Amino acid sequence: MSTPITLTVGDIDLTYNTHHIGMDHGMLFQEADRQRRRHPYIDYEYCEQHQEDVTQNELCFCRSLGSMVSRLELLGYTLSAIKSEYETQAKQNNDLETDLAADDTFDKPNHFTFDQLVEFIRAHAVRDLNNESIDDYEAELAEGRGRFAGALTAARPDLKDYERDMRFHSERSHFGALIEFLDPYSTLRMLAENPANLDLEVVWDYGNFVDAGWAKNEDFVAGARRHQTYLIATEGSSDTHILKRGFALLRPDIEDFFRFIDIEERHPFSGTGNLAKFAEGLVKIDVHNRVVFLFDNDAEGIDAFRGLQRFNFPVNMRAMVLPDLDELRDFPAHGPSGVVSADINGRAAAIECYLDLRLKSRPAAQVRWTNYKESLGIYQGALNFKESYTKAFYEVSLEAIASGAYDASKLRAVLAALLGQCSEMATQMLYPSRAN
Repeated sequence: MSTPITLTVGDIDLTYNTHHIGMDHGMLFQEADRQRRRHPYIDYEYCEQHQEDVTQNELCFCRSLGSMVSRLELLGYTLSAIKSEYETQAKQNNDLETDLAADDTFDKPNHFTFDQLVEFIRAHAVRDLNNESIDDYEAELAEGRGRFAGALTAARPDLKDYERDMRFHSERSHFGALIEFLDPYSTLRMLAENPANLDLEVVWDYGNFVDAGWAKNEDFVAGARRHQTYLIATEGSSDTHILKRGFALLRPDIEDFFRFIDIEERHPFSGTGNLAKFAEGLVKIDVHNRVVFLFDNDAEGIDAFRGLQRFNFPVNMRAMVLPDLDELRDFPAHGPSGVVSADINGRAAAIECYLDLRLKSRPAAQVRWTNYKESLGIYQGALNFKESYTKAFYEVSLEAIASGAYDASKLRAVLAALLGQCSEMATQMLYPSRAN
């Protein structure tokens, strides 16, 4: 008997292979997800009686669906991409069914729209579905009874006429068949639209497969693959250090997707102008790396960002500015008229402004206006004593962030903005002709 290797969610098979590994799912997981998990097909009583070691058989990668959503989106599996995938399949099948409708024996089904499919998934939590085999399950369906009676052709736009008489043995297997036409990762992302599904375990079960001799444990590697990672190019070493620590503290679940310029000795293109020149150079050559050029949200950063808009960026490159925040709209600013409140978005918001600016050893944070930016008609500003805020961030603990003693909300907004840019990039690379 062959030994399968599977990717499952809530005991629903998303991929199933024998004799070969099949799809590489390592990018869905991190090394901390490699674990031993009690296996449903191991006879533990027999193994205990015969002193058989099941350590290898229980090995797998496992993490919750909820913790996987951002990883899926960084791979390009956003709702907008999945909607395009679904509607393309629906259109192709609709064209086929229109031709078949000329045959009086063919009844053209009324398929779900994408929004109806989302609502269908939200209405049926996987945990609520009976997973035990029921002998007369098909008979109940034939009589129009049961939770999913008549739902098959409505949910699936890809079924050919000869496939409509599918076989099921339980509610959960039936539900899995209703959504299995999607890419496995699209299926995971769609299931995450139901909050009740977020604690489901997503399992890449390889232990038995290795035990049977079809592969080795070292064939299964966790983490984003190099071609799936994003190089974040910043204006200076401080930006890079803050972002790296920010991901480690606030988003460790996706930090393996992000890389930064090596700045052990010095930043190779420090300053706004040099970053803009670096971006211009990469745009003009055929670089396949995924790159995001991140500028400060100040006058110089805005000016450089706008200057890059004249270039036609390839799909694998993006330029962005640190996000505007309400917290920066009423900020103490020191100028010729003294200290007055000002909106420093687009004028003086370097990355240090997104840290917690409450320091016991310092008075209230303020920026100082420096030079006038003729091209924009505004002043450039800089945060006073910014090194103090950076040092405090480097020393902050997870406990301080969790308790609210250190306010990381602005930095979270920065990481969210980066995640949004990268997810959009991945979507366009995965579905170049279909993504929004």
